[in-house]
Amino acid sequence: MGQFDDERGKSKLETIVGSLMLLSFGLGILAFLIAIDHPEWFSLRPASGTAAAMSKASNFAPHK
Repeated sequence: MGQFDDERGKSKLETIVGSLMLLSFGLGILAFLIAIDHPEWFSLRPASGTAAAMSKASNFAPHK
């Protein structure tokens, strides 16, 4: 029975660290689940108006 009385010997710091680790794990899982629902967040887009214009111009096929 003495092996289960170890709860009283735990420090507050160990309890807080364990709770923070569990919280960060849960938030990481939540972020992952949100991210896989939005694949458009990971597509590369031009960063400026100039880059967007150059990208659009390079995709334009000239008429011959």
